[in-house]
Amino acid sequence: MTFTLFLQLFGGLLVVISLIPLIRHDYWTFRVFEFPRAQKLVLILLVLVLYLVTQGIQNVVDGVFAGILFLNVGYLVYQVWPYTPLAAIQLQRSQKPNEDQGVKLLICNVYQHNRKSKSLLTLIKAMNPDVVLLAETDTWWAEQTAVLTKNYPNTVLIPLENTYGMLLYSRLALKKSAVKYLVEPDIPSIHAQVILPSGQAVQLFCLHPTPPVPQENPRSTERDKEILLIGKLSKASQLPVIVAGDLNDVAWSYTSELFQKTSGLLDPRRGRGFFNTFHAKYPLLRFPLDHIFCSTDFKLVRIQRLPHVGSDHFAMFVHLVYDPQAPAQQEEPTATHEETKTAEEKINTPTDDNEPPKPSRSPMKT
Repeated sequence: MTFTLFLQLFGGLLVVISLIPLIRHDYWTFRVFEFPRAQKLVLILLVLVLYLVTQGIQNVVDGVFAGILFLNVGYLVYQVWPYTPLAAIQLQRSQKPNEDQGVKLLICNVYQHNRKSKSLLTLIKAMNPDVVLLAETDTWWAEQTAVLTKNYPNTVLIPLENTYGMLLYSRLALKKSAVKYLVEPDIPSIHAQVILPSGQAVQLFCLHPTPPVPQENPRSTERDKEILLIGKLSKASQLPVIVAGDLNDVAWSYTSELFQKTSGLLDPRRGRGFFNTFHAKYPLLRFPLDHIFCSTDFKLVRIQRLPHVGSDHFAMFVHLVYDPQAPAQQEEPTATHEETKTAEEKINTPTDDNEPPKPSRSPMKT
């Protein structure tokens, strides 16, 4: 095989896997290729440059191949552009934050089999957040992080052995806390009102749906359904809203964009960077899977991806401030009639689970 033929075959493969996500099918082989868009962009650019340098445009085949690669580069740039520092900022920065209206969140998928709990506790102490959300937490993790209750007495604790446990610690008061199983009988989400120092209530939704990978769930149906259900609840909320967690979906996917449009929530990463949180141990295979979205009632003080603490995810830290004037100063994402219809269809799509969802229940108390 000549080097030119290798570049043609490899470049053609990259183009195909770039276009596969356009097929709106829930099976994992279609959805998983939404994740590495930045990686595909770099590889296709590399193939294009190598092809032009080594082969050039000598005939029609060369011209067509280079043209297809160039168009694909443009398509991928268009997709990732909103998450580069060159794009417009979606969530405006607060110039004079009122601390009584602020909330600092730290979220981290700890990786259930990770045993470096001291590293995480040290990080939490250093960042001093108001609210801590930990995902993939089993009983061992609940025991190791129980020390947090000294400074974070308000809790919603759901330790599970199936890698979908969640632990919520808050120094701010929590009201109407509930654990709900919206789609799958063993995949919980946390719904609670966080009371800011000013007395303002904020609706917090925490979730960690299953990813569309063969060893977890061969379809994205359940993940998409839970994300969009939370989006629907966010849109209907009369309170300012924050949605946080490991969504097992990248920020630029069709589902994430549909979630934003139907919920009206803003993404603080837009216009600031990718903030890739997974995989922490493989720099070339990193995607933005851990998310914090908020309603237009907020502005941003700070956003940061935090240092490695032994997990396969990096933790994320976001400092938001509630501002009653903010909705008039920033644009809320909106869905078209067709997009709203698509979201409703996904929400109403039957799942494979024969077991009915568990009813909502009160969280564990400490």
